This record gives sequence, C-alpha cells and structure tokens, in this order.
Amino acid sequence: VLERFYFPFLEAFPTLADVASSDLNDVLKKWEGLGYYTRAKNLHHAARQCNGILPSNAHDLMQLSGIGRSTAHAIAAFAYREPLPILDANVKRILHRYFALRERNDKKLWEYAYRLFDAVHPFEYNQAMMDVGATVCLSKKPLCNLCPFEPHCLGKSNPLSYPAPKVKTIKPIRYRTIIIHQKEDRYALKQRSDKFLHGLWGFYETIEKSYAKHLGYITQHYSHFTLEADVYLNVEEIEEEGFEWFTLEEITQLSLSRADHKVIDFIKKNV
Repeated sequence: VLERFYFPFLEAFPTLADVASSDLNDVLKKWEGLGYYTRAKNLHHAARQCNGILPSNAHDLMQLSGIGRSTAHAIAAFAYREPLPILDANVKRILHRYFALRERNDKKLWEYAYRLFDAVHPFEYNQAMMDVGATVCLSKKPLCNLCPFEPHCLGKSNPLSYPAPKVKTIKPIRYRTIIIHQKEDRYALKQRSDKFLHGLWGFYETIEKSYAKHLGYITQHYSHFTLEADVYLNVEEIEEEGFEWFTLEEITQLSLSRADHKVIDFIKKNV
C-alpha cells in the first residue's frame, strides 16, 4: 500500500489544498485499485469544504464529509494534541476486556473510553493504548501476563469472550451481464452516478441476458458482495443515454473499478 498507493498519492497531492483544487476524476484515478471509493470522494469533498485547511478540533472536523467521531478524535488528538480519547479496533478490544463488556455498542464504549482516559497525558495515553492493543492485548492470543492492565482487568479470566463474537454473514453474489459496446476503435463507457463506485467509469452493465458475442466471465470480490458477470462484445450502437466513446488509450486515463479493468483485458485479447 505504501509504495503502490500512499507515496504516489502524496506526490500527486502534497497538501490538502492540492486535493481541494483538483478534479474528482484525478483523485479517483490515483485512488484506483484501493476500493472504498466513497472515501476518495469524501476526501475530495471535505478538502473543498474546508478550503484545504483542516480544522484543528474534533467538533469542526466532524462537520466534514466522511469524518465521524472516531476519525475526528484521532486527528484532533494526534495532529493537534486535543485531550480526547480515541477508539480504534485495538482500543475497543482493550476496553471490552478491561470492563468485561460483551455487547458491541460504540455509544457505550465511548463512555468507558472516557472513564479510562488520562487527560493529563492524552497523547502518550492514546499511543500506549494502540501499542498495547497491537502487541499485548491481541485478538486471538492475548499476552495477559505481560499486560499493564492485568491487575484490574475484569475480563482477564476469559479474554476471548469480550466482545461477543460477530455474527457471521455470507456475502451475497450479484449476477450481472457486462456488454462492451464497440464502434470502430472506440468503446462506450459511462461515469457512475449511484452511491456504489460513484465517479468511476464503467462499461454497460445489466441484469438482462445478452445474445452478443460472449468473451468470458469475471469474478470480483467487494467488501459486501461478490460480483459475477458474463462479458459480451456488441458492435451495435448503444441506445442508453450518458455513454461516451473512448479509445483504449483514452480509457487508461479514466478511473475504473477492478472489474472494469478485467473487462479491458478481454478487449485486448479480442482486438
């Protein structure tokens, strides 16, 4: 992630002001391949909301797109030394075990976070909590005998019971048909406007069957579902509005999902 995404992103956008002054398409292109594209869109929107100057307190940070309480506290605590507790995955696990809390309830967890919080040394406290969670109070094999919280930890006798295990869910499968509409050396793509993959360009997608030339089959795993799609090539004009025509070289400049990159591989093999 550092080499492939983080450093190139910072090189393209050294400051938040650079993000604010950039086009969303450019931000999405640099984000391409990371997934969770709503985060890139929120980053861009938030940068413009604050005119490239990040607020220095949690209250104002929470007014920006994509920044909730947990993120706001983390930024304010570490960047601006505001005396606030943080609540990342490691800290949550410590609190659940220390207070023997089985229920997964972030609202209540914030209350316990303040109970344990050291307002006199907030920066050191937050850093220590993350370190203890990452190296001692481990998810599967906690090292209770090395833990500084052990003397007063209410869940030390059975740490794996806190919190209660998450209910396992099976990711649904979405079956789709992707049609590549070709006109000479150009292909039809449309910029997505729905919430999922918003702002990214993509080929025509439908739930209907196609009788065009079948090129193959793709599978793409997302966080909440798996996409399985048959890919077809159609040389007829597309009737739906909103599509634009691009050459393969022009398509490389667009921000695309991984699924659409797989579709391009079919084009290259069949051109």
